[in-house]
Amino acid sequence: MPNKNGMPAAPRAKRGTLRRALGDMFRFYPVMTPVTILCIVFSAGVAAIPAVFMQKIISLIKDSRGVKPWQEVAGEVTRLILILLALYLISLGANYLYHRLLAVMGQGYLKKQRERMFDHMQTLPIRYFDTHNYGDIMSNYTNDVDTLRQMITESIPQLLSSAVILVAVLFIMLWYSVWLAGVVLIGVVLMILLTRKIGGNSARFFVRQQKGVAHLEGYVEELMAGEKVVKVFCHERASEADFDRINDALCADSTAANRFANMLMPLLFNIGNFMYVIVAICGGALIDRGVSNVAISGMALDIAVLVAFLGMTKQFTGNVSQVSGQVNSVVMGIAGASRIYDLIDEPAEADEGYVRLVNAKMVGGKLTACPERTGQWAWEHPHAADGSVTYTPLQGDVRMTEVDFGYTPDKIVLHNITLFAEPGQKVAFVGATGAGKTTITNLINRFYDIADGKIRYDGININKIRKSDLRRSLGVVLQDTNLFSGTVMDNIRYGKLDATDEECIAAAKLVSAHDFITRLPHGYQTELTANGANLSQGQRQLLSIARAAVADPPVMVLDEATSSIDTRTEALVQQGMDALMHGRTVFVIAHRLSTVKNADVIMVLDHGRIIERGSHRDLIEKRGVYYQLYTGAFELE
Repeated sequence: MPNKNGMPAAPRAKRGTLRRALGDMFRFYPVMTPVTILCIVFSAGVAAIPAVFMQKIISLIKDSRGVKPWQEVAGEVTRLILILLALYLISLGANYLYHRLLAVMGQGYLKKQRERMFDHMQTLPIRYFDTHNYGDIMSNYTNDVDTLRQMITESIPQLLSSAVILVAVLFIMLWYSVWLAGVVLIGVVLMILLTRKIGGNSARFFVRQQKGVAHLEGYVEELMAGEKVVKVFCHERASEADFDRINDALCADSTAANRFANMLMPLLFNIGNFMYVIVAICGGALIDRGVSNVAISGMALDIAVLVAFLGMTKQFTGNVSQVSGQVNSVVMGIAGASRIYDLIDEPAEADEGYVRLVNAKMVGGKLTACPERTGQWAWEHPHAADGSVTYTPLQGDVRMTEVDFGYTPDKIVLHNITLFAEPGQKVAFVGATGAGKTTITNLINRFYDIADGKIRYDGININKIRKSDLRRSLGVVLQDTNLFSGTVMDNIRYGKLDATDEECIAAAKLVSAHDFITRLPHGYQTELTANGANLSQGQRQLLSIARAAVADPPVMVLDEATSSIDTRTEALVQQGMDALMHGRTVFVIAHRLSTVKNADVIMVLDHGRIIERGSHRDLIEKRGVYYQLYTGAFELE
């Protein structure tokens, strides 16, 4: 539910997120993590004991003024100073080591988490990206990872160090005087109450800030992608107003978070100063009045104990403040980790297929699999019943029988779709926007699974075919072109990563892209950036067609592949398209009816149903919907 600023409410972190994040650190670095913890504990322990040495040294000096001569205690004082110095030197080494280890583990930990997110993201279904904001996903890799870094490499080590010091100092205080320890603990209770009140509010707003940053990044990413549309419709002022609204909400949450955080530390610091004064007064009064001391050690309360206690008071309250100051970073880190794990835990695309696409050749008149590339492919179909394996040639025979489908179970968008495409046939889909043309092709490559009916590929139920193998046998050219940073050659080779330069050039010539490529500044080695912004829309589309051509699949899906190409360019590319489609099963989606006249069969769709089917001539003779579309306008609106 949105909050009062119109932004999505920040989700609560799941229980166990911190434990899981720390568990990953142990799993990634099973040796370095315990070593780092031991170094932190040792350094913190050394930091807690100077008060013990101070008490002993002061007691020895006090004794030298009346009980023992200085010559007798000087050696003991020197020995204590040397022991403390040695401990400090070892602690310095431990500090250096654990900071070095934290630098290595911290960055390595984040690297592994980013890799886990990205690797898992590649396994997610198309449905996930249809329902999640791209900028919000990007925030997982940037903002959320950064908060996790702060928690793992800064806050958690500081909390561990402070916890060790607090426990050690509390024990030492009780060892010397329960009365004075009680005075300090009263102040600590007050500090804890303030931390819960003020720090809790701060943490709540920091979590909202985390979500607000993701929302802002998502909006900026969306506006950058649609900047031309913004300018075409003169929507700059409205965009600025929307941005200001989101930015103001983020600013309000961030201001509130930092206001509470900035209030907390000065308050805790001053409480620590007051406690120092109060302990000094109470200790002096107890010594002056000769009150019997209560201590684990049984020793009397004197000036040496009081001086040591004052140092421990500052140290104890200071570390309580340190713990309180790290709470917000931990809360933000847990919130960021929770969002990261939400992505990692997102269910991967289900794939129950077991039929594989393999290289094949004829051996003794029988088709069989082989490791080398032969140019012939076959479906390897294991049969669990008798343990046998059969091989079916990859031909491109696609059949749909009484298929129903809905993006949500309660809203069916395709009804009783039945069609077939034999190897080498060209099947065209026409119809108004939203009729279901693209949805049908999305079912063939299993971007979505059908609700009812059957889809068979070369006689095999496509649910039995592994999705990666199924999609490898299909070539797809989308209406929206997507080019990647790299050379023109790299973008063509994307269709077949092991293709040679000659194969890429041959594919470009086939679809009439070679001529414009050779006129680019560096030909096939011209660098493309920003989705090929330095090319025209038609040129980008030609490259995407060449990318499909180099893959050389038996089945092609052309989703309005020429819609972005002008009439003159279309005439040039049509010959290449015809050559590309020759001998393949082709599904064509087009608004321009002139591009589907030569299709073997044309399917006319309306509201998810096939209402007419037949060749161009047959449909014209029927004088039905297709005839009206063809004679009324050459473009479907």
